[in-house]
Amino acid sequence: QVQLVESGGGLVQPGGSLRLSCAASGIVFRVYSMGWYRQAPGRRREFVAAITNSRTDYGDSVKGRFTISRDNVKKVVDLQMDNLKPEDTAVYYCNVRGTNWPEDDYWGQGTQVTVSS
Repeated sequence: QVQLVESGGGLVQPGGSLRLSCAASGIVFRVYSMGWYRQAPGRRREFVAAITNSRTDYGDSVKGRFTISRDNVKKVVDLQMDNLKPEDTAVYYCNVRGTNWPEDDYWGQGTQVTVSS
């Protein structure tokens, strides 16, 4: 019943901004982290950002440009993306992990982000 639904992807020009949102449902376990990964054609899946109760972490390529936030009650995680670059083009996937991972480790279906002039 666990389901993660991403939204907010689309086409944006370099230097522009986009905000992604992931809504989780069916979560009955204790959440440890919520985060985002991305995958571009021909490349491996890349860590983008994650948030726990105590800290946030970002991939080196997005530090200073992306901001992750979450609502622990609503089980929603957002990713504010600023100063987007063409190399940010990828499918972005939402991820939720429980304290008992890898038993509880779930992924969304992804949302396309394209940065192009």
